[in-house]
Amino acid sequence: MALNEEIARRRTFAIISHPDAGKTTLTEKLLLFGGAIHVAGAVKSNKIKKTATSDWMEIEKQRGISVATSVMGFNYGDYKINILDTPGHQDFAEDTYRTLTAVDSVIIVVDVAKGVERQTRKLMEVCRMRNTPVIIFVNKLDREGRDPFDILDELESELKISVRPLSWPINIGEKFKGVYNIYENSLDLFTPDKQRVSERVEIESVDDPRIDDAVGDKDAAKLREDLELIEGVYPEFDKEAYLRGQVAPVFFGSALNTFGVKELLDCFVKIAPAPKPVMAEEREVKPQEEGFSGFVFKIHANMDPNHRSCIAFVKICSGKFERNAPYKHMRLGKTLKFAAPTAFMAQKKSIVDEAYPGDIVGIPDTGNFKIGDTLTSGETIHYKGLPSFSPEMFKYIENADPMKSKQLDKGIQQLMDEGVAQLFTNQFNGRRIIGTVGQLQFEVIQYRLEHEYGAQCRWEPISLYKACWIESDDAEALAAFKKRKHQFMATDREGRDVFLADSGYVLQMAQNDFPKIRFHFSSEF
Repeated sequence: MALNEEIARRRTFAIISHPDAGKTTLTEKLLLFGGAIHVAGAVKSNKIKKTATSDWMEIEKQRGISVATSVMGFNYGDYKINILDTPGHQDFAEDTYRTLTAVDSVIIVVDVAKGVERQTRKLMEVCRMRNTPVIIFVNKLDREGRDPFDILDELESELKISVRPLSWPINIGEKFKGVYNIYENSLDLFTPDKQRVSERVEIESVDDPRIDDAVGDKDAAKLREDLELIEGVYPEFDKEAYLRGQVAPVFFGSALNTFGVKELLDCFVKIAPAPKPVMAEEREVKPQEEGFSGFVFKIHANMDPNHRSCIAFVKICSGKFERNAPYKHMRLGKTLKFAAPTAFMAQKKSIVDEAYPGDIVGIPDTGNFKIGDTLTSGETIHYKGLPSFSPEMFKYIENADPMKSKQLDKGIQQLMDEGVAQLFTNQFNGRRIIGTVGQLQFEVIQYRLEHEYGAQCRWEPISLYKACWIESDDAEALAAFKKRKHQFMATDREGRDVFLADSGYVLQMAQNDFPKIRFHFSSEF
């Protein structure tokens, strides 16, 4: 198949939401339709001792939440679909922000009872910055919740995007009877079942008497009334506006009961964008170009607990990736060959011989890669847009078992490569400081150091307000600043100078007193 055809059939997207909105369950049901899995593991159910396909780290199974982005690819009809299931918990927001740089579109999951929550708003801002097309799936309609029109109003005001329903529910909660598919003009009746797909009633139009037979006269009348209101209030669905990120199609359903998911998927593959051009520092790179290029957006240690190995996730941006072909690593300036590149189905991996733009390939990493690295078939290109943000919580990390200092060092190094947190070394006392976005990350680091590396660590408190990277064109001013603030100076893993301010006032005074110093709150400068 020609390169252009392969690109046209790719759909690479992320599923994002607040924790507990049903994101992982939706991912699983999409995989069920793609034939990638044959039985869904009820994520929270204790009766079925299977955990969700995409949550495979030990700590995720214990907590019932996703803490790392997982990648799954499968074929659906003529399309090749790549899903990135992201952590919803705000403590892992940075992993999610980085994932959004590697996708062409996004599905946002909203709980019908809770509506739009804080984390969803924040993620939508990242989508808006990049004009990423968004589809919204309103979930859990088989439970009591808010009126669908209220939900639509809230989506518009909170996410600051126009919406257009492409399916519409007939009642919700206990009285929920099904969904009318506006996009395809069909009626789907609801039967609560986690494995089977509900039945579809073939109808000519919304006035078809078969609707009355299926849901009753009263509900059929209300459905027609609602649809008339929708046609009056919301403009016709405009695919181009959706692709520009200006309008979000809305679907209703229940992911746990596999309801409304197929309608979402069928519409998604038709309207969602194929891989798009990506902006590099040098120029815009189009997916159809002959030369291969891609960037590392994530590194994961210990996907296989039996082998202490890291995997770098590479998003392919242009050309065709081939196994064992020589590719240039831009930052190191050397040529590498990859004998065992893999494609993913959560942690199940299979070796791939070739991959195309939009695909995510896993490359075994022996310490060559950092997040943001670019690979090409020769041309000098540097992809940008993978920042590390200034952390908000800090603790000293200390070795709790002197016999295992080697294991601890290796564990810290690999986990920092993953971008789980950031490591700073205090220049005054040489102690190591871990900076994170949220408290939960400290627990995850401690748990993984112990269970994956056999190392014990303990945390000690440190009172800091913010870490910021500093630079200056004036070497004397920089030296004077470092001398005056020597107790609060640290270096990051790249050896760059970092100022650790212990309060907002101290930071403001430093900025006022040293006008020649530039203070940066993200690592891209």
